Amino acid sequence: MGREKITVIGAGNVGGTAAQRLAEKDRYDVVLLDIIEGLPKGKSLDLAQSAPICGYSGQLIGTSDYQDTADSSVVVITSG
Repeated sequence: MGREKITVIGAGNVGGTAAQRLAEKDRYDVVLLDIIEGLPKGKSLDLAQSAPICGYSGQLIGTSDYQDTADSSVVVITSG
């Protein structure tokens, strides 16, 4: 059985923290989505670099393209 995909919409402080906490569960692939180009990619790269230290191995995707959220089991909206 593969990992579930969870999308977090909003890559600000709350969204970034939510993505980190989900990644730490090591059960999910996490998509971090924001309309600001580059922001979600940067945050997801930061999270991916901490993965070996924090002990998680799920895929982290930062994007501004809603197509990357396809097949998500859960969508968390943190944008305001």
